[in-house]
Amino acid sequence: MGERADMLDDWRERVLSDPELILEDRDLMRALIAANDRQMGGNIVDMRGIAMERLENRLDRLEDTHRSVIAAAYENLSGTNQIHRAIIALLDQPDFESFLKILGTDVAGILRVDRVRLVLESAEATETSAPKVQKLEDVLTIVAPGFVDQYLTGGRDVPQRSVTLRQVGDSSDVIYGEAADWIKSEALLRLDLGEGRLPGLLVMGAEDPHQFRPSQGTDLLSFFNGAFERLMRRYLA
Repeated sequence: MGERADMLDDWRERVLSDPELILEDRDLMRALIAANDRQMGGNIVDMRGIAMERLENRLDRLEDTHRSVIAAAYENLSGTNQIHRAIIALLDQPDFESFLKILGTDVAGILRVDRVRLVLESAEATETSAPKVQKLEDVLTIVAPGFVDQYLTGGRDVPQRSVTLRQVGDSSDVIYGEAADWIKSEALLRLDLGEGRLPGLLVMGAEDPHQFRPSQGTDLLSFFNGAFERLMRRYLA
């Protein structure tokens, strides 16, 4: 008994000198409140206990919100770094052939997508295109005029957007080839290549059907799209 009494005295002194030991321990506070409720009896409404329970629930919600905000901020920062790295990688290329090669390799890896395709409209047949383009047809796809808008809208009369996020649409085999069987979602960046030029399309495909969804924000991809358009205009000048 003497040893137990000494322990209780020691604990009592520690609590009196530093009450935050209890206040910051949520389980201990719950136990104290429960003991207080039992002592008061079941016929007495403890308004203070109710208020504390409500405050505790509110604190839980605030902590959840805090974690969500931090997670969203981290994800946004991570996404911004990815976009910047991808743009720098493209800026470093000395010519259009290198530009296309790295687009389908390093840039795809940086952006964590399974396929990247550049779709350009041309009134000429594919066979008449430049030889070095033909060697890179796994990255570059030449299509007839009107294909870009048709692929984006499916022939419907809907507003044009610079960035569209969705599950894969019809005619995806034209863009992805054999990979069309397993590419499930895509980001479509409509390219304005300058006055007098047909539009283009930068396509990012993912095996994960939920990687690109219409409900996601498009600010970072819009920024990437603007930078990519300017690079393309430089090569096409």
